[in-house]
Amino acid sequence: MPDPSSSPPPVWRLALPVPLPRLFDYRPPDGETAVAGDVGSRVRVPFGSRELIGVVAEVGAPEGGTELRSALARLDPEPLFQGELLESLHWLARYTHAPLGEVLATALPAPLRRGEPLPDTHAWAWQLTEAGKTARERLRAGKPRRLADRLHDGPCDEDRLDDELDDWRSAARALAKRGLAERIAVPALTLAPRAQPGPALNAEQQVAVDAIHAARDGFAALLLDGVTGSGKTEVYLHAIADCLARGKQALVLVPEIGLTPQTLARFRARLGVPVHALHSGLSDGERARTWTAFARGEARVVVGTRSAVFLPLPEAGLIVVDEEHDGSFKQLDGIRYHARDFALVRGKALGVPVLLGSATPSLESLRNALTGRYTHLRLQQRAGQAQPPSVRICDVRKRPLEAGLSPELFDAVARALDADGQVLVFKNRRGYAPVLLCHDCGWSAQCQRCDAPMTVHGGGRRLQCHHCGARRPVPDACPDCGGLALQPQGAGTERIEEVLAARFPDVPVLRIDRGTTQRRDALEQHLAAFGTQRGILVGTQMLAKGHDLPNLTLVAVVGVDEGLFSADFRAPEKLAQLLIQVAGRAGRAQRAGEVLLQTHHPGHPLLATLIAGGYHAFADSELEQREMAGFPPFAHMAMLRAEAQQVDACDAFLRSARDALRDTGAPLDVHGPLPAPMPRRAGFQRMQLLLSGADRRSLHAALDAALPAIYAAPEARRVRWSLDVDPVDLY
Repeated sequence: MPDPSSSPPPVWRLALPVPLPRLFDYRPPDGETAVAGDVGSRVRVPFGSRELIGVVAEVGAPEGGTELRSALARLDPEPLFQGELLESLHWLARYTHAPLGEVLATALPAPLRRGEPLPDTHAWAWQLTEAGKTARERLRAGKPRRLADRLHDGPCDEDRLDDELDDWRSAARALAKRGLAERIAVPALTLAPRAQPGPALNAEQQVAVDAIHAARDGFAALLLDGVTGSGKTEVYLHAIADCLARGKQALVLVPEIGLTPQTLARFRARLGVPVHALHSGLSDGERARTWTAFARGEARVVVGTRSAVFLPLPEAGLIVVDEEHDGSFKQLDGIRYHARDFALVRGKALGVPVLLGSATPSLESLRNALTGRYTHLRLQQRAGQAQPPSVRICDVRKRPLEAGLSPELFDAVARALDADGQVLVFKNRRGYAPVLLCHDCGWSAQCQRCDAPMTVHGGGRRLQCHHCGARRPVPDACPDCGGLALQPQGAGTERIEEVLAARFPDVPVLRIDRGTTQRRDALEQHLAAFGTQRGILVGTQMLAKGHDLPNLTLVAVVGVDEGLFSADFRAPEKLAQLLIQVAGRAGRAQRAGEVLLQTHHPGHPLLATLIAGGYHAFADSELEQREMAGFPPFAHMAMLRAEAQQVDACDAFLRSARDALRDTGAPLDVHGPLPAPMPRRAGFQRMQLLLSGADRRSLHAALDAALPAIYAAPEARRVRWSLDVDPVDLY
């Protein structure tokens, strides 16, 4: 019988951020012993010629006959991943069939991924120096004087100054340079703003709040299904206030960076606690501080985009997912998770309610509500005195169009401006024009790396591919025939802005798209400058949701037809959601609103159903069609994608993957290999394999059984491939 005392010491089994579905064994550094309490700690290890930061996933006996390398250092005195968060991330790795090391790395802010220590979590504030208190009365009127007056009552944190004073940072620098003010570090919870009361709830809102309060002692999924302008944010605020009163933390997910400043300002004014932000517009250091503040239980409320779903929540009380239908909650590269779905998983593991809010719920969420899996809360009236806008179809067949705009649209814009209203002209295509065409020979400017035309930008001076980012100047003459008849065809937001500015020179015309909102907080600053004056907004889907524009009386939607005939089975749902969301921007205050939909297909069933019965009539019809066709939510899908320089490599890999999946004997439909809808992108040929099954369990069992053979296939080394479970885009 072997002597137990001779058994080798335990080792760390590490999850490393590499695309391999396995753990790696390492001995602890000299003088250290691997113990079960190390699980969840970061470790620095040699890996080939590199050094990587891994996470201890298990502690166990080493495999016999293998000489192990020693780890270089353990980085955390206490595990960084613990309890519920670690278990939930293990679940995510299993569900997405992704390597655990890559999942854990995705859940960390960049500084912690690089092995840096946890940062300090204090807040920054400004106060007057003694010299500043003495000199305040002698300061001339201006921004420095306004800031000095604000600081006269005591220190004020930077978040509150952001909400209260414009351009206070330049004033603070001016005062600091003169020795009159100074920046100080303060505990994060000491400088909470004073809570302000909100409007009284109407009957529907009160019913929703009562239902959330009743569910607060355990997990529940609640769908807050409210028309645009019905006051869903007020319901969120009451639910979060109750959460804070119980000493708990609240996580609020929003789909886009552009929504966070507006939401933050409102939440900070109402809740009486510091409200943190987490999104890609922040610095790495800021994101690491927020992550750490939540891990330590110091922070109470966060408003964040997709990645905020990975925050530690040791004292969780509520999770809110605003605009739950929005496609930006799905990560489209790397670990292809869906933040809404993972929020539900975490809510169940934490034992807290998850509140999903939308005016146009996803068909998956609606079906869960209809079948009783979610509590269905309806808000069918606009808050206050606001009334739903009237909707009018504008048939543009055989009508003269200027940059895609009809005479009827120009007339409607003029009437709204004459009444001192604001107008939103919505076009979900940025740039000047979608394509540059030679009028003599038919040549068009195509991207040399993608199967797509290049978009005209800069008023017709620059070409840019919206798929790979390639840029080049517009040629002086046609490369094919040498002719000079190069003309932009179609219209994007830049061209519409140009035409409207020329047609209405006496009013401001503001364009809101990715090109005008690249700077931090640019969207908020643009809308604040625009104010309530009469004028015209030209925008993409960035303006379709979340923004409260009380003086907006007309929404004109241009380019409806582009989404009516897509090959993607989700296209009707996305178009219906977009139309309802953008229409909801009109008439949100006392003034009546109007929505004008331009189309060459006025009799299309989707438009007729939306106008006659609203979004829910469309959803009922679409769910029936999905069920008959065997599409989600009545089936479950996964997409295997491959790309390589040569299409044969993609085809060979996907054929081997198809054979491995079929060998499992699972009841799946396997479609492909097929060219992707865009067969070439950024110089790579692209193909895909679509898996569909009526049972989620069978789909995952087949993937579990087939993936070892797929990883090991020789063809896998010749391609870049990825697996997307529950794909939202079949691109």
